[in-house]
Amino acid sequence: MRKLTYWLADPILRDHPFGSASWFQAQRSIIDAKPLIRACYERWYRHHMADAATAPGQGLLVELGAGGSFLKRLHPEIMATDIATGRVDLVCDARRLPLPDRSVRALFLAHVYHHIPDIRLFLNEARRVLTPGGVISIIDCAHTPFGRFFFSAIHPEPYDSRTREWSFPEGDSLLDSNQALTWITLIRDRAQFLAEYPEFEIEGPDLLPWFSYLGSGGVNLRSLLSQEKAEFWQKADRMLRPLDAAFAVHWHFCLRLRNPGEAGR
Repeated sequence: MRKLTYWLADPILRDHPFGSASWFQAQRSIIDAKPLIRACYERWYRHHMADAATAPGQGLLVELGAGGSFLKRLHPEIMATDIATGRVDLVCDARRLPLPDRSVRALFLAHVYHHIPDIRLFLNEARRVLTPGGVISIIDCAHTPFGRFFFSAIHPEPYDSRTREWSFPEGDSLLDSNQALTWITLIRDRAQFLAEYPEFEIEGPDLLPWFSYLGSGGVNLRSLLSQEKAEFWQKADRMLRPLDAAFAVHWHFCLRLRNPGEAGR
């Protein structure tokens, strides 16, 4: 862990090995204890459910990387999955989904996309399991000027926006990642993405409110703002929206699987 991150870290995390399963469980307790950060997650989950509502027909709603999430508590119909055992319905790897073809209406990934070591393998699986018109709803790290500084200098996970690869070495840590991956694949290399995956439409990015998230300390750092004044700080989020392009640290994408015959239009 970076030294700066260590001194800014929430004290609860210091009792757990960095990147361990217990570390992520501690993060879940932090979410429950911080009204500000919980409100941020609830906002992200609303984006997930709004995307799913636009997907036609029937099919499963599947959350990937759900070990630290509380989305299923809000929407019990969702199938919660993760690579680690715990409070999930299914243990699986996003690159090898044990789900039938055309069985999923929506895949939800909050802070998960950048943890997938070979994103092409996931996209191949998503293309297989999604129903026509189905969606991949993504909340991930924004490549704004402040976002680049925050994720490269303060956040504990790697951030490499210079790599030409869509993959990264897979080790033993649950923090193996490249937090620049949505920017690389969906913005910088968008033409390449659409050439390789013409079945998908890219919707977004939508920049998300940032002030209350940063002030809350997120799931890793100490809180800088009073948690008792959550509603006040959320009003500040709305007032500061003109600064999103400079300071947002998260954004939202929706990847939509075209109906058969529409690819490449």
